[in-house]
Amino acid sequence: MFDCPAFSAAVGLGVRRFLVTVHLPPRIERIVKDAVLSGQYRSAEDVLSEAIAVWQARRTGLAESTEDERQAAIERLKSFGKTHKLSLGGMTIKQLRDEARP
Repeated sequence: MFDCPAFSAAVGLGVRRFLVTVHLPPRIERIVKDAVLSGQYRSAEDVLSEAIAVWQARRTGLAESTEDERQAAIERLKSFGKTHKLSLGGMTIKQLRDEARP
């Protein structure tokens, strides 16, 4: 399935499903293939379905966390780090977060 530059996947929209052929750049195809082979996903369809759901959530603003959620996540990270005696190698959480942003 991954040896050719295009593969087919059934894509579901609600209860309706249709077959579509997707042409992926080699880099993206490797990512999809690796995700399936690693066992994280059962199929390329699952990988693409999740990717589209995440993209759609970002587009509609649903993926943006509120300031309270962000602060709560930071506090959980701090607590986890202290509990398990983890170090960020001298970096702050803010620096780590900023480094991870595109």
